[in-house]
Amino acid sequence: MILSKVPFLALFTVLSITSLYSNLAHALSLDPTSKTSICSDTALIEKGMLDYYEGTRYGGTVGYFQAPYYWWESGEGFGAMIENWFVCENDTFTTLLQEALIHQASSSFDFMPENQTMVEGNDDQGVWGLTLMTASERNFTRASNGTLGVKNIPDWVDMAQAVYNTMYSRWDTSSCGGGLRWQIFTWNNGYNYKNTVSNGCLFQMAARLGRYFGNDTYLDVAEQVWDWLVDVGFVNLSSDSKIWDGATIDDNCTSDVTKIEWSYNYGIILGGAAYMYNATNGSSTWESRVTQLLDGAVSAFFNDDGIMYEQQCQASKSCNNDQRSFKTLFSANMGYVSVMAPFTASTVDPLITTSAVAAAGSCDGGYDGVTCGMNWFNATNDGYYGLGEQMCALSVIQTLLVHDVDAPYQVVTNEYMAQGDSEAGLSSTSSNNEASLLNAKLDISHGDRVGASILTAVILLILITGSISMLI
Repeated sequence: MILSKVPFLALFTVLSITSLYSNLAHALSLDPTSKTSICSDTALIEKGMLDYYEGTRYGGTVGYFQAPYYWWESGEGFGAMIENWFVCENDTFTTLLQEALIHQASSSFDFMPENQTMVEGNDDQGVWGLTLMTASERNFTRASNGTLGVKNIPDWVDMAQAVYNTMYSRWDTSSCGGGLRWQIFTWNNGYNYKNTVSNGCLFQMAARLGRYFGNDTYLDVAEQVWDWLVDVGFVNLSSDSKIWDGATIDDNCTSDVTKIEWSYNYGIILGGAAYMYNATNGSSTWESRVTQLLDGAVSAFFNDDGIMYEQQCQASKSCNNDQRSFKTLFSANMGYVSVMAPFTASTVDPLITTSAVAAAGSCDGGYDGVTCGMNWFNATNDGYYGLGEQMCALSVIQTLLVHDVDAPYQVVTNEYMAQGDSEAGLSSTSSNNEASLLNAKLDISHGDRVGASILTAVILLILITGSISMLI
């Protein structure tokens, strides 16, 4: 056939169909029983994640995904990638991950970097803390001194302890009988709100550090945080357990609890409870708690076919960028539950398998034909795409391998593991900076605010004028 004689429309149609077929041919074909298949698919998903990564671009920030994704989501994503490093023995991104963590650690290694000083919340810092625990328990390759010009780089677990110590130092008994506020700084919206995710991160970090070191002091703190979460009504144990989002301190957290259920809250609390079960040698108390929490999680976040979903917003298609990533932490923690509390495996593992296959089915979108979607019910991409969708698919698919690798390491059974620094973060530079910022806030006058507003307006006017002149 001579192409010059083919009508243009017909040629366009042929080329379009060929292009479409090419994309479809790249759709994931996950075999949930094959490590090769799992790791091949997750490598493609990671590649899609890094399309949103600033750190390898000219002028981009190392350790940060592009706007509109917030800083905490970077921590969430790197945690998933470190897990992939371990379960798939994938060292492709080792240097990238090391540099990301070091650059965001801050000079005091407690993950209160200057680029987040004014906006960081307890939940943000806590998610990075969970990532550091994953790096510690998976014995992720330590960054060499001199990485990014940084000297005296500590072990990952030292950094995790610094995060834990700075967070626990904010335990606030002035309202609600204790608990962490959502926000660290008074000027941020949510400072008068105490929420599950911030306290859940502290709870899980304490449980994991306690197990890692065989240290009852950490476990006692985990018990303290757990008791507070139950007493204040954020965690409700029953045959259909509920975990709510939080409450304002205006009424001492006694009413007006935000009765919204998010998968990452369930995952973080359930994962922490499973670690407590393991660290207490199969305590019947923690076995009962894990069982009740798992029943609630299964009821809330899996449909009748056993496929995971974000029930609060998925059906209404109202999930924001944060919420579209929540299944990342939920999936990872379901894996921890199955390993740390083996009696749950018969419930958890089939749900992970079904959800992983469904998630892979959603990864047939985009120009590359392997872009993942948010809704996993239909075995095809739902039109949604982004960092959160990639992370969620990565996390649930690689969780298929948790029983094929060693359980999270701990010092008491592995002498070569990092020994830690229990004082990390207690006298850190950033703690002093935090106090300075709080004091500085008290000295800001009305005139200062007005002046700042005028200056901001002038700068914006200059930028807009410059942009217009460039376009003309």
